[in-house]
Amino acid sequence: MKVPLLDLTQQYGQIAAEARAAIDRVCRSQQFILGTEVRELELRLAQYSGCTHGIGVSSGTDALLLALMALGIGQSDAVITSPFTFFATAGTIARLGARPVFCDIDAPTFNLAPARLEELLARECEVRGEGAARQVIHRRTGARVKAIMPVHLYGQLCEMDPIMDIANRLGLFVIEDAAQAIGAQDQKGRTAGSIGHIGCLSFFPTKNLGAFGDAGMCTTSDPALAERMRVLRVHGAEPKYHHSLIGGNFRLDEIQAAVLNVKLKFLDEWRQAREAHARQYTERLQAKALAGAVVPPVRTQGVRHVWNQYVIRVPRRDELRQYLASAGIGTEIYYPIPLHLQQCFAYLAHRPGDFPESERAAREVLALPVFPELSPAQIDHVAGTIQRFHTSAMATSQQSA
Repeated sequence: MKVPLLDLTQQYGQIAAEARAAIDRVCRSQQFILGTEVRELELRLAQYSGCTHGIGVSSGTDALLLALMALGIGQSDAVITSPFTFFATAGTIARLGARPVFCDIDAPTFNLAPARLEELLARECEVRGEGAARQVIHRRTGARVKAIMPVHLYGQLCEMDPIMDIANRLGLFVIEDAAQAIGAQDQKGRTAGSIGHIGCLSFFPTKNLGAFGDAGMCTTSDPALAERMRVLRVHGAEPKYHHSLIGGNFRLDEIQAAVLNVKLKFLDEWRQAREAHARQYTERLQAKALAGAVVPPVRTQGVRHVWNQYVIRVPRRDELRQYLASAGIGTEIYYPIPLHLQQCFAYLAHRPGDFPESERAAREVLALPVFPELSPAQIDHVAGTIQRFHTSAMATSQQSA
């Protein structure tokens, strides 16, 4: 039985007629840039995310970049974030000349750990001045820490209350990297992208709400920030040809917005399917007596996890991945190299061992297929294949002993 990591063709079959009609509607209008489809999507997604404003942009990466620009982050500034995430999280910080300051993750959830954030601030930073003049300075570099960028990895929110408490105490901005977490909620019912100053969504095709190409959005309930981002996404022009700011070309394509408007009505249905798959995986993996060999993902009590990825921990990860591939089962490693060990960040002078939980996660994580159209039989096949691998590995180990 073949089980791909992701199969978008099945989803397309569900939405094909409506999607093609929506694209035709845009083509007939010949309105391709920031038109009615974009405005409708911005309104609907702002409401869905619990915010008052949505600003459609060209990608999830550009959403992060636009958020940083809107908050005035640039040269001589620093932003605290996770080293265990997709490259764009730290890449956009560095692209603006600011310094990524990494904080290690919480082992069970893979998200930025608030306790380690407190430790990092106490160890590496100092607060100078008071009131509006207060600044958080990174001692070793002299960079001013202006923001925290928590990442809601794999579809589960970070512990936002302690992060927001720290940020409010120190006068820091919070940008939520919610690229993998559209619709995720915490125990208070707050939705990803609505808790910090700005939320950033990605509609890359593999996301829970995926476009037919690149697309993204910023969310906020701050009207001044929303207006600033709308201006920045069109080269800082307001009115046209009058530039008070230097922005960029971050506009959301009208055709992508039309497709996303069609897909949005199915998002909760697809999320519920992912939740059912996650439950079935966890039940099967726990029932297979694989304790110690496979660690299913941890879902924080009372939250809505949207399962953009179902990620297990496996000490013998690379061997298992090869075994699954030989059985026709697709997997992926999100992410094999933590950002502090990437060559392009060598100037930050980090070494192996600096962020042990992120490094351990990079050695152990493996994402299994979890897309909505998976069948129970396919999930059983994946879980059964994992069991056979470990049964064989245990037998080999006992023979060697």
